[in-house]
Amino acid sequence: MKKLILILVATIFMSCSSAQLVESWKNPDIDTYEPYKVLVIGLTSDEAARQQFEEKLKVELELRGAEAVISLDIIDATKTDKMTEADLDALESQLIVEGFDTILLTKIVGVEDKTAYRKDYENFDETYLKFKDEYLRHQDVFYNPDYYEEFKIYKAETSMYCICPTKDRELIWKGYINITDPRSIEKTVNDYVRLAIVVLEEEQLINPLVIKEEKAEDIIN
Repeated sequence: MKKLILILVATIFMSCSSAQLVESWKNPDIDTYEPYKVLVIGLTSDEAARQQFEEKLKVELELRGAEAVISLDIIDATKTDKMTEADLDALESQLIVEGFDTILLTKIVGVEDKTAYRKDYENFDETYLKFKDEYLRHQDVFYNPDYYEEFKIYKAETSMYCICPTKDRELIWKGYINITDPRSIEKTVNDYVRLAIVVLEEEQLINPLVIKEEKAEDIIN
């Protein structure tokens, strides 16, 4: 029931968004969590998209009281060799020494090609069609390349890990999010980050946004 409510809340918040929450998993041993210092990682070879995504998520986390650092400031993006298990162990140790307690990792795990009817066909009430009406309406399948609309759905995951020195490294939360037919990096990044933040707030894994008094007055006025 809680998952259903969470997905409903996310859907309402993101009704005009290209990002859609598919599933949210939260470690059952954790009720609430308050990250202190977060490493934000966008795992993609597109450095411009990576920087834009990490910077946007960093800003949103900082607005909610956490300190955040983008991975581009710590992990060398020009490094051509894959990181080994030893490299990652060393990175975790470095992060702990520097006061980090949380990692937020986002990655694309798959792409799905989709084909759909154009909206003017899809929204037509099929119940009241006669044979000739239906045939006339849909015969474009033979003649009109615009009858079908093709698009891609990118399947992404965002994971929150605890790297607290006094605890085992553990997965706190994972969100499965679909990105439908992204047209611009800026809109896609904004949609995705907004959705991820909404879900993390609802799961009580980050502090809610607190608007400072002077800013609140500006908004009211």
